[in-house]
Amino acid sequence: MIKVLYEDNHIIAVVKPTGVLTQGDGSGEKCLMDFVKDYLKEKYEKPGNVFLGLVHRLDKPVQGIVLFAKTSKGASRLSEQFRNHTIQKTYHAIVLGKLKQSKGEIKEKINKISFFAEGFTEKSDEELLAEIKKATKTRTAELSWEVVREKPFDTAQGKRVYTLLKVLPKTGRFHQIRVQLSGMGNPILGDKKYSEIKNDGWRDNNSIALSATAIKFKTATGEKEIDLEIPLPEEWKKYI
Repeated sequence: MIKVLYEDNHIIAVVKPTGVLTQGDGSGEKCLMDFVKDYLKEKYEKPGNVFLGLVHRLDKPVQGIVLFAKTSKGASRLSEQFRNHTIQKTYHAIVLGKLKQSKGEIKEKINKISFFAEGFTEKSDEELLAEIKKATKTRTAELSWEVVREKPFDTAQGKRVYTLLKVLPKTGRFHQIRVQLSGMGNPILGDKKYSEIKNDGWRDNNSIALSATAIKFKTATGEKEIDLEIPLPEEWKKYI
């Protein structure tokens, strides 16, 4: 059963669990869109197909808030807000390592590498990391981050630090947060695709420590602003 955070005539906001695709990938695996369509079909007793507009995505191993459009008007209004960067998204992430500053910004050009798409890679983690490092940089990606708290932990290799970050992306590039945090030397906990640190203490192969925890947007009609927020995942408590 999906968790609905907000719903009106044009828009619905739900919480995506980890390990679930936002949109189908042709494998036949049930995705978040399927679950939301089932919910709407049952709630409104719709006999035929249910319209549901996809306006943004979360990666399969990432959890958090996702918006869908229930009407073409909702899709148009949300798409416009995403295009104009007026929708404010907030993420939280647990990263490896201690940061040198309490807050900062990253602005750089990164490239979308097609074979990183979920379910379509046959390359090893080492090969993928090598491709990231040599990829042609083509699109500007920008985000800001702020340290929330740190927690030291012991490994066979010595002492390390988990750091909880609040992340505000200003653009919405492919795997942007994962790539940029890894690029500054602080990969997300559990994100084997973008980290050279294999023994990081994360135990869930279906998720990484990245959650879309808040979003602020305007309704499809009028100028009413909706501000949604969810707590940090319960399973993060032992790390931070």
